[in-house]
Amino acid sequence: METGPDSLFVTLLLLLHSSHSESEKFEVLGPTDLIVAVAGDDIILPCYLKPNISAEDMTVDWLNLDFIGSHVYHYQNNKIIRDHQILSYIERTSLFKEELWKGNTSLKLTRVQGTDEGFYKCVIQSKNWNGHFTIQVLVEAVGSKPVVSIEGHREGGMGLLCESEGWHPQPELVWLDSKGDRLSAGPPETHRDFKGFYKVKQHVIVQETDTNRFTCRVQQSRINEKMETNVHLPSELFDTTPWRITSIVLCCLVAVTVIGSALTIYRIRNKKGNVAMI
Repeated sequence: METGPDSLFVTLLLLLHSSHSESEKFEVLGPTDLIVAVAGDDIILPCYLKPNISAEDMTVDWLNLDFIGSHVYHYQNNKIIRDHQILSYIERTSLFKEELWKGNTSLKLTRVQGTDEGFYKCVIQSKNWNGHFTIQVLVEAVGSKPVVSIEGHREGGMGLLCESEGWHPQPELVWLDSKGDRLSAGPPETHRDFKGFYKVKQHVIVQETDTNRFTCRVQQSRINEKMETNVHLPSELFDTTPWRITSIVLCCLVAVTVIGSALTIYRIRNKKGNVAMI
């Protein structure tokens, strides 16, 4: 069978197209371990192409899977696309543009905060091929030393309040007596700020003991961290005698006033009776 010039040209075109398509195929790779980030630090989320072909003319999209329809970072047509970027990532994310030519599409995330925890997907797309890689980020933050304040007499005891903030993940707050035993306390109150850090507080009513020493402890088991504050209450704070004395004194004053008034009335009446007899 004879092969004409046209057939040969078509065959060459198919071979070139096939070769070009194969050259654009790539894998998107990254670390197999999760990333543990300390709040306030800068971190790098590794992502790269294999083989190390240039990603300069590709689309690089970083996503946080907790946010649907929005981007952590979006690079396309050799420029950053800020449309639909998640607000909390603005001015905190960047690529290593000088290394895109060798397939490095890693993301730099600065000033890590609580809301950054989650699963991230690195999506790379060329004209004829695409791939993606997912990585998990955990955020750790040790909060402030607990602050204990005295609220005064409550239900036959002394009311105390403990507060601590700046934690991630959410911590647990417990009250302890001098022996380390847990005290019965009110329900814990938890608040999360716009950066994703937790503030906790809890009220407790304590009774007078032989030591009057109490501890507020805030702990987080995942990061194996705890902070605590010890407080000693003088016995005088539990002494209600002054209030009793005041009540007794008031009662005595009332009694003296009543008796005095009665005696005065009696004398006036007695005086009038003596005048009438004269």
